[in-house]
Amino acid sequence: MAQQEIRPQDGQPQMQGEPHLQDQQQNDQNRQQASNTNKKQQDEGEHAGKWSVFSIVAIGVFMATLDSSIVNISLPKISSDFGVPLNGAVEWVIIAYLVMTAAVLMSAGRLADMVGRKIIWVFGLILFTGGSVLCGASPALWFLIAARAFQGLGGALLFAASPVMLTTAFPASERGRALGLNAVTVALGVSVGPTLGGFITAYFTWRWIFYVNVPLGIIGIFLTLRILTEKIHRNPGKFDPLGAILLAVGLALVSACLSFGQEIGWASPIIIIGLVIGVVALIALPFVEQRVQAPIIDLSLFKNRVFVSANLSLVLSFLALFAVSFIMPFYLEQLRKFPVEIVGLLLTPLPIMIAIVAPISGRLADYFRSTRWLASSGLAIACIGLVLVSFLNAHSSVIDIIWRLLVTGFGQALFQSPNNSALLGSAPPQRRGVASGFLATGRVMGQSL
Repeated sequence: MAQQEIRPQDGQPQMQGEPHLQDQQQNDQNRQQASNTNKKQQDEGEHAGKWSVFSIVAIGVFMATLDSSIVNISLPKISSDFGVPLNGAVEWVIIAYLVMTAAVLMSAGRLADMVGRKIIWVFGLILFTGGSVLCGASPALWFLIAARAFQGLGGALLFAASPVMLTTAFPASERGRALGLNAVTVALGVSVGPTLGGFITAYFTWRWIFYVNVPLGIIGIFLTLRILTEKIHRNPGKFDPLGAILLAVGLALVSACLSFGQEIGWASPIIIIGLVIGVVALIALPFVEQRVQAPIIDLSLFKNRVFVSANLSLVLSFLALFAVSFIMPFYLEQLRKFPVEIVGLLLTPLPIMIAIVAPISGRLADYFRSTRWLASSGLAIACIGLVLVSFLNAHSSVIDIIWRLLVTGFGQALFQSPNNSALLGSAPPQRRGVASGFLATGRVMGQSL
C-alpha cells in the first residue's frame, strides 16, 4: 500500500527499521527540488494565494464531475428522444467521453509540466464549456457523441492539471489537506449529479443537464484569467509525439474494448483486434520512451515503489467504486422500481460520506509520518462495505441501502487523500504534471474495468 514521503522534524531521530530507505531518500531530493521549483515559479509570476487557486480548481473539478454523474440517469430519455434502443449506440454518449479522457490525460499532464498549468487549465475550461453547449444543442445522436468526445478533451485537461495546481499552491505540509478538499469537490459533483439530473430530466429537458455547465465554465474562465498570474514557460522543452500517439491509441482502445466487451462479446473479432492493437501500443511505449530525449512518461518514476503501489491501489479502488456507481441505478430503478428522483437521492450517501471524511483523512495524512496504515485501513473498510452492498436484495429496506453505502464511502474517503498525497509526493516537482496524469488515468481505467 502507498506510503507518503517521510518528513523528519528537527530534533526527531529517524525511525529504525523503516522500509524503502531508497524511496525516502528520493523523496528528500524531491522536496529540495520542490523548494527550488517553487522559487522559479514565483519568478515566473505565479503569486496567487493557495485559497484563490483552490477556488478556481474547485469550479472546474465540480463542473467536470457533475457532468460525468449527471448523464447516466438521463440516458433513457436521450435514447427515447433520438429513437434509438437504450442498449445500443446511445451508450457512446458515456463511452466517447471516457475514451477521449483516457487517451489525452497523460499527454495533458506532460503539457502542463512543459508550458504551465494556467494555460492548460484555461484551454480545458474553454473546451469543456464549448463542448457542453454543443451537447445541449445536438440535433442528432451522432452529433451528441462527437460533442461528448470534444467535451472529454476539455475534461482531460482539467483532470490532469487540477491535482498539480493544488500541490503547487499548497506547501508540502498541507498537501493531504489540499487533496482532501479536492476530494470534497469531486464528491459534491458526484452527489449532486444524479439528483439534479433526475430533476432536470423529469421536469425540463435532458439538454439542460449540459447547459448547466455553461455559467460555471464562464465564471471559471474569467477567474482564471483574472487571478492566476503564471506565465507560459519560456523554455518548455520538447514534446514526444510518437509516445503521445502510442499512449492515446493504447489507452483509448483498451478502455473502449473493456467497456463494450461484455455487450458485444469477448470473442468478437472487433474486441479481440482492438485489445491486441491497444496492448501492443502500450507494450511498445516504454521501448520508444527509452530512445527519445523528452519522453511523455518518465520511466524512472516506476523505480519508486511508493509511486507504483499508489497507482495500483488507485486503479483497484476506483474499479470497485465505479462498479457500485454503475450497478446501483439498475438495482434501484429496475429491481426496486423507485422513481428516478428517488434513485438520485438514494445514490448520494456514498459521495456525501466522502465529502465529510476526505478532509479529515487529508489532515491525518499531513500529520502522520507514514500514511501506509491509514490508506490500508481505508481500503479494507471499503472492501467490507462492498461485501455488505453485495447482500442487498429485493426486500432490503432503504435504511439497509443507505448505511451500507455509508460504510463504503467512509472507507474510500479514508483511502483516497493519503494515497493521492503519496502518489504526487513521490514524483519530482518537474514531473508532477505527469504524476497528476497518472492519478487521473488510474481513475478512468478503474472506471473502464
